[in-house]
Amino acid sequence: MVVLAVAFIALSAAASASAKLTGVYTNFQFCPYTLTEAERCVYSVTEGGEVALGSKPVPIVNQVTLQGGYAAPAEEGPETGFAKFFEATNGVTLSKAAQPVPGGLVGLVPPEGAPPLVKAALKLALENGLTGVNATLELARPASEIRISEEHLAEGIGVALILPVKVHLENPFLGSSCYIGSSSSPIIWNLTSGATSPPGPNKSISGSIGSPAFLEKGFVVRLDGNVLVDNAWSAPPAKGCGGLLSPLVDPIIAAQLGSTEAGHNTAILENTVYETTTFAVNRNDKENP
Repeated sequence: MVVLAVAFIALSAAASASAKLTGVYTNFQFCPYTLTEAERCVYSVTEGGEVALGSKPVPIVNQVTLQGGYAAPAEEGPETGFAKFFEATNGVTLSKAAQPVPGGLVGLVPPEGAPPLVKAALKLALENGLTGVNATLELARPASEIRISEEHLAEGIGVALILPVKVHLENPFLGSSCYIGSSSSPIIWNLTSGATSPPGPNKSISGSIGSPAFLEKGFVVRLDGNVLVDNAWSAPPAKGCGGLLSPLVDPIIAAQLGSTEAGHNTAILENTVYETTTFAVNRNDKENP
């Protein structure tokens, strides 16, 4: 753990050049490593886990990538210990990977007891086989509102990553604007590699720091088996589902999910994380014209 912390803190200068990255450094191609204020680059791939909204768990089966850069941690004030985050240069700080919802449309909006218009629309969708529903995690606010703490990540104590997100439910019947969470009312994940302290009925769960491997002569740290968790967050009701029928469909989805207040939701992210300094990336860039 001490070696990992030292590796994260080492090296903080920067140089600039225009070339291409090689080896493991290609993971950081969209890190803003020429930005003076940025000191670190991160590339994290979520390969498994699940997100449970109320009574509906959705396994993560398609990889989600979080990437960008961040500054030195704040030394004082309300964000002490947390670093300012900078978005990926290609604009894809958090990749959009659709995750299939178990049970699809039938499990999410059952026809029994639904209003006549909803039943008719569902009948049309089901008869055409359009029953699948995908849930896609998206950033709800600018990447600059993400916060990261190397110290908390390495120690397995406290919040390691603050992530403002929303969930896009996608299906032809639900329309293109069916979301849980929004920019004005985001889901805020306070993810930890340690133990959570949720309100009931949820119970404490634990993440994992993971096992560090040192690559590129020790300049790149890879965390294998990193797990970040949060089961103390709340989520607003679904909005905009069913197009013109949303006043009828939104309450049905809310009823199917059950309570999404704090203590009823869970996020478990199983990751492989790559970390390095902007100095190291710039050097690799300069050495490979």
